Amino acid sequence: MLSFRSTKFLLSRTNTNLQSLSHLNPFPPSASTTNKDAYFALIHHITNIVRRDIYPERTLNRLNLPVTSDLVFRVLRACCHSPSESLRFFTWARAHYSPTSVEYEELVKTLARAKLYASMWKLITQMKAQNPKFSISSDTVCSIIQEYGKHGLIDQAVEVFNKCDGLNCLQGVDVYNALLFALCEVKMFHGAYGLIRRMIRKGLVPDKRTYAVLVNGWCCNGKLREAQDFLDEMSKKGFNPPVRGRDILIEGLLNAGYLEAAKKMVTKMTKEGFVPDVNTFNSLIEAICNAGEVEFCVDMYHGVCKLGLCPDINTYRILIPAVSKVGRIDEALRLLHNSIEDGHRPFPSLYAPIIKGMFKRGQFDDAFCFFGEMKVKGHPPNRPVYTMLITMCGRGGRFVEAANYLVEMTELGLTPISRCFDMVSDGLKNCGKHDLAKRIEQLEVSLCSV
Repeated sequence: MLSFRSTKFLLSRTNTNLQSLSHLNPFPPSASTTNKDAYFALIHHITNIVRRDIYPERTLNRLNLPVTSDLVFRVLRACCHSPSESLRFFTWARAHYSPTSVEYEELVKTLARAKLYASMWKLITQMKAQNPKFSISSDTVCSIIQEYGKHGLIDQAVEVFNKCDGLNCLQGVDVYNALLFALCEVKMFHGAYGLIRRMIRKGLVPDKRTYAVLVNGWCCNGKLREAQDFLDEMSKKGFNPPVRGRDILIEGLLNAGYLEAAKKMVTKMTKEGFVPDVNTFNSLIEAICNAGEVEFCVDMYHGVCKLGLCPDINTYRILIPAVSKVGRIDEALRLLHNSIEDGHRPFPSLYAPIIKGMFKRGQFDDAFCFFGEMKVKGHPPNRPVYTMLITMCGRGGRFVEAANYLVEMTELGLTPISRCFDMVSDGLKNCGKHDLAKRIEQLEVSLCSV
């Protein structure tokens, strides 16, 4: 527990640091790491003031900040879940600099998400007054339309869509997709289909999201036949989706929670000699693994690989932890070997679940050898892997090995968490290794004093 004197010291030191930070300008591309860290520390402090201070304007004025577009944008983005506070900060900031459309639009998105539509339109009006030739990006317009749709305000969503010319925003495919999403949110599927026809008449080509939004909407409402008929009809008209229709259907079924139907569709595809898109396959195995059917995923993986599917690193990122968790270490090692053969460079989080699985099965020596092999092959472990390794050694009563890894970790410049120090030193004392326990405690003290 901190004493009053130590608390007072910390506060005075914090104020001194802030005074040294307040004169910093946004860093140039060539700025040093120290300046960047100081700049982001300043932004973090301003964000806390905006969120929590009762009188933020008074506190911000005392900092004597050079208000810039970059600083305001970063603070607004950090405060995206505090709409009223963000608006209050922006009002203060406008008195100290001339905002650009980037900050306006960031705040507009925040207000739209919070359903503060009156404030949002007032801000847009201010943008127009400041610059009659202003234009709102299609990304912001899409956000507004989708937020209206999420809350069932379809008339307002359509109104924003029709206002695109007045907002100097082009009605591109992304804006059509946003309104399509809003229509599907309120289950107006005939209107959504009519919007796609209008889109085609305007000479726009539907993209993957166009198909995915409508198919997902139909699948979520159990209208699987309508989704299939829509894809077939679009294909006959020459508007094939960027990925095959069955892939979009599988993703739609997954999003709607129809896991068994998705599994049946993939099984049927593979029996006919077809393979899903790798992204679709990854989504499917992730959902199935989360449902606990790891064996099905492993069998499906081997089956689609024989048919020519080329797994990506995300495939292995999903499968290896899932397989290791159920104790199939040999299969996990085989998958890791396959990923290396495919040309992927494994990262620490692929090794970690295998090591953890070995520990759980009591294969401590195998885990130590595998960890050593990982380092020899040039895949240096990170802090979470070392933390897991030390924790598992402690749980298995291997405190000497845990102490060695703790020291090795610090030699690599990685700082262990205090829980690891406590567990290792207590374990060494309990097994009579008092000298080694004392060294570990001295190591912790030396790191804390740095």
